Amino acid sequence: MLASQNLWVIWVAGLFALALLVLSAELAVKKLIGLSGYSRLSTTFMGVTVVSLATSIPEITAHVVASLGILSKTVDYKIGSSIVLGANIGSDVVQQTFILGLVVLLSGTLYFHRYFLWKSMIPMIGTTVMCIVLGWDRTYSRLDGLILLGTFIAYTCYLYWDERKYYKPEDNGFSETGESPKGVPENRRQATRYALITMVALAVAVGSASVVLKITETIVQRTGIGGSLIGVVTLGVASALPEFVTAISGVRNKEHGISLGTLVGSNITNPLVGIGGGALLSTYWVPKPLLWWDLPWETITGAILWSILWFGKGKLKKRGAVYLMGLYFAYVAMRAIFFAVD
Repeated sequence: MLASQNLWVIWVAGLFALALLVLSAELAVKKLIGLSGYSRLSTTFMGVTVVSLATSIPEITAHVVASLGILSKTVDYKIGSSIVLGANIGSDVVQQTFILGLVVLLSGTLYFHRYFLWKSMIPMIGTTVMCIVLGWDRTYSRLDGLILLGTFIAYTCYLYWDERKYYKPEDNGFSETGESPKGVPENRRQATRYALITMVALAVAVGSASVVLKITETIVQRTGIGGSLIGVVTLGVASALPEFVTAISGVRNKEHGISLGTLVGSNITNPLVGIGGGALLSTYWVPKPLLWWDLPWETITGAILWSILWFGKGKLKKRGAVYLMGLYFAYVAMRAIFFAVD
C-alpha cells in the first residue's frame, strides 16, 4: 500500500507517526520520573538510569520493532539494520553535541562534579568503543548483543549500590518533613495509576515506531538514500527530543542532575540496551559509514566534551556550547557528503 502512495504523502504520514512517537515517549518519561521519586532515587541516579532509559524509548522500541520485523522477514535485514543503528548513533551524537550545547545557551552555565566525569562520562565513551570493536566484522551477533546488554545490567547494579550508599531524600526534592515534590505520587494508588499510564504510552510508542520504520524503509527503497543516513539525520534528531525536553525541564527546575544524567545516561543506554537488545533478538548488519564515521565521531566528540569539562573544572559555558554545536553541523555535513550511501 505504501509503495503506491505519493512520496510527499508518505513523508507527511511518517512525520505524524514520528510526532506521536515522541509525544507518547515524553508522557511515559514524565510518569517514570514521578515513579522514580516515589521510589526515593536521587535526581542524578534517576537521570543516568531510569530517566535515560525512559527517554530512550523511541530508540529502544524502534530496535524491538525492527528486530521482530527482521525475524518475520517483513523488514529487509540490511535496510532495517541501517535505519535503527543510524537512528541510535545519530541520537547519541546530537545529544552530546548540539542538544547539550543548546541547553547551555538557553539556560546558562551547567556544572558537572568531577566524580560524574569518571562515573558516567568515561562509561559513555567506553560503550561507543565497545560498539566499534564488536561491530568491526560488520555484524552485531547475538553474543555481541548479550555482551552489550550484560554490560548495562552490571553498570546499573553498580550505580544502584553506589546510590544506596550515598542517597539523601532532599536530592530529589523531598522536604525535611517528608512532603513529596510536584509530580511524585503520594501513595500507592497514585503510583499504580502512573504505572498504567506509562504502559499505555509505551504501547502507543511501540505502534508508532512500527509505522515510522515501515515508512522509512519505503523512502529508502524509493529514493536510494542510505538507510543509516536517514536514521542519523532525521530519526536520530527526533528520537533525541525527549532527552532535550527533559534536560530543559531539569535546568528550569534547578535540577542539573536530571539534565546531565539524562543526556549522558541516554548515550550509555542507547547502545547497550537498544543495539544490545536488538542484536540479541535478530542480529544486525553494520553499514560501513557507522564504523568509519559515526561511531568514531561519537567517540571523539565524547572525549572532547570530557576534556572541556575536565580542564574547565566541571563548568560548561556558552563558548564551549558553541564549539559542541559546531561539531554537530560539521559531523552532519561530512556524513552527507562522503557517506550518503551504505
